[in-house]
Amino acid sequence: MGIGEILSFGIIVFIIVLLVKIAVIVPQGHEFTVEHFGRYTKTLRPGLHFIIPIVEAIGAKMNMMETVLNVPSQEVITKDNAMVTVDGVVFFQVLDAAKAAYEVNDLSNATLNLTMTNIRTVMGSMDLDELLSKRDTINAQLLTVVDEATVPWGVKMTRIEIKDISPPRDLVDAMARQMKAEREKRAAILEAEGLKQAAILEADGEKRAAILEAEGKKEAAFREAEARERLAAAEAKATTVVSNAIASGNIQAINYFVATKYVDALKDIATAPNQKLILMPLEAGNVIGALGGIVEIAKETFGESDKDKQSSGI
Repeated sequence: MGIGEILSFGIIVFIIVLLVKIAVIVPQGHEFTVEHFGRYTKTLRPGLHFIIPIVEAIGAKMNMMETVLNVPSQEVITKDNAMVTVDGVVFFQVLDAAKAAYEVNDLSNATLNLTMTNIRTVMGSMDLDELLSKRDTINAQLLTVVDEATVPWGVKMTRIEIKDISPPRDLVDAMARQMKAEREKRAAILEAEGLKQAAILEADGEKRAAILEAEGKKEAAFREAEARERLAAAEAKATTVVSNAIASGNIQAINYFVATKYVDALKDIATAPNQKLILMPLEAGNVIGALGGIVEIAKETFGESDKDKQSSGI
């Protein structure tokens, strides 16, 4: 091989290398920075680009897709001096390739350390109970703080999630006892409330029953008094009639009263529960005479009534 052939081969290789240096293909989801003698000049987006060899060179190749970082476990002291172990996950995306390449060294490591530091800050300002019950609040605070701090880096923090919060074993046991005591307390309160309500309902039922019973006794007493009033009125009217008969000289009226009382006394003796056999003198003539007197009074009374009606009709 002669010198000319060697020189020609060298020129061909140089041209090929030059073409490779001139053409730059940027894949989708990435951006490349271009440096002019070491100084940043522009950013190449996905596609085919051409640069000036030797004068221009590719600086940083940035991944513009959302990136995930696992936050390793670390111990955090809460506001009430409880030691907990915490880990999490960070999601971020580069929005400005130039800032992410030249404003911070090792973007992933810087983002991870910034997140871990703020986890200790945010969670250290909260009590253990808040730490375990307000995880969404912790995530929101972390996202706000870290996102604000990474703005100069051209990075957008999309999500920060706390994966696990692990208190020490003795704290877990203490919380379990506390939870059990709280459940027992609530159960006792509910049971007491139930007994109270049952007692109230029972007392209300007894009250209503007493009111109804009193109303019934009142109604019965009213009706009994009304019956006695009517009976008294009837007796008064009968007494008036008999008194008028006696005043007019009718001796049969006296016999009527005596016969009535006599017959009532015999009825009471006959119906007494402690009497099985009754032996007593009985003057039937007197009784019959008294009954006859009653008949005479009735005749005279109804007779006078008929006469009055006839005279009224005339």
